Amino acid sequence: MNLDKLKGILVPIITPVDAEENVDLSKLDEMIDRVINGGVSGILLFGSNGEFYMFDEATMEETLVHTLKYVNKRVPVYFGIGAIRTSQCVRLAKMAERHGADGISVLQPMFLKLTNEELTLHFNTIASAVDKEFPVLLYNNPGRTGYGIPPVVVETVAKQNNNVVGMKDSSGDITNLQEVIRRTSFKDFRVFGGKDTLVFASLCVGAVGGVCSIAQVIPEETVRIYNEYVAGNFEKAREAQYHINPLRLSQDKASFPVATKVMCNMIGLDVGPSVRPSLASPDDIQDIFAQELKAIGALPK
Repeated sequence: MNLDKLKGILVPIITPVDAEENVDLSKLDEMIDRVINGGVSGILLFGSNGEFYMFDEATMEETLVHTLKYVNKRVPVYFGIGAIRTSQCVRLAKMAERHGADGISVLQPMFLKLTNEELTLHFNTIASAVDKEFPVLLYNNPGRTGYGIPPVVVETVAKQNNNVVGMKDSSGDITNLQEVIRRTSFKDFRVFGGKDTLVFASLCVGAVGGVCSIAQVIPEETVRIYNEYVAGNFEKAREAQYHINPLRLSQDKASFPVATKVMCNMIGLDVGPSVRPSLASPDDIQDIFAQELKAIGALPK
């Protein structure tokens, strides 16, 4: 298992849709080219910003096959899994492996609040269902699921499964991220910061990169944080982080997950609406977006 490419800025790419809420593959291709040309290190398909919870398995499979073919190994493509039922996660994991994805990212089950024993069994079952060389990343997002993956569970699952090789931590808690890194130091375990505003801070405590939704709106500016950091230009990396933060923070005024799609549409990418029941942000929120997009130089003149 070669993990050399598992680093940098990964983008949880949005899923463009048409007026009937079907996946618009041609617009997805445009987004793929945009983020790759912008310098991202990998693409996460059907992450939280990709609205995985809105699409059936057949649509996910069709979109994954198309994406892998279109990307054509320019960057790694990871497949997001957020199902509640373990057996459904296993089915999706095997599907992603069968079609040649570069790995999977598995969210802790939402709605439920699992014990450590239940979480460990859930992740172990998924990881053991695929080849031991097929990379599995855990995805900790307590803000959306209502509870976190405790670092001790991450440590246990990483010890018991050779292919559990990393984690995206969207907790926003640097202590938690740092504790995961400490507890998994016995192997080459790749931790990514999952908060766009904390990429620099995450790198400083040992993360290998960030999974950043804002990278599809301003890819070059987001990637610059990582590139400056690994070049040893720490002050420039921090400046790059501060440069993107006002735009990213403005998204918090909108309901999840519409902000990224709204911004993409505002800058002319025409990715379609969020899938209902989500609706586009009201005009007063879009006015704030427009101000921040203009300030960062992303709004077309």
